[in-house]
Amino acid sequence: MKMFEAAKTILKQLFLKPATNIFPAKYAPASALSFLDRVARKEVKLHPPVTIPPRFRGKIAYDRENCTGCQQCYRVCPTQAIEWLPEEKRIRVVISRCCFCAQCVDVCPVNTLAMTEEFLLSSYDKYADELIVVDSGELPSSKKRKKSGDTAAEKPPEQS
Repeated sequence: MKMFEAAKTILKQLFLKPATNIFPAKYAPASALSFLDRVARKEVKLHPPVTIPPRFRGKIAYDRENCTGCQQCYRVCPTQAIEWLPEEKRIRVVISRCCFCAQCVDVCPVNTLAMTEEFLLSSYDKYADELIVVDSGELPSSKKRKKSGDTAAEKPPEQS
């Protein structure tokens, strides 16, 4: 009976579209580097990647200015992808070590860390500049801390 079910499944699969994603090209290029060079020169186009599901955990973003230096992310990281820089009282994230678990994002009290939708992170050098996150700029979900010299009430914008 199980053989019949297996044969039925195999025959059904023969007539379905492949479930694989054709990203970055419909057919595998002979040389990936030459293909990417041709993409850069706009001679060929990349097929779009699959749509990113909600709550996707991609490359980490870090708002250095908003960081309090509490080191909670550094302590909770299971792969030690987050390095504490004591002289600056800030962190840096080595993406090549990251397992994308988002524990650091969950534990951050001021939402200084966030997971982005960026997933094309391949590189020949695991310590390349694009794989070391030092500052990503302001994150939309971060809670702003008051800096010394900031006033409690902001002036409303002038109307013209």
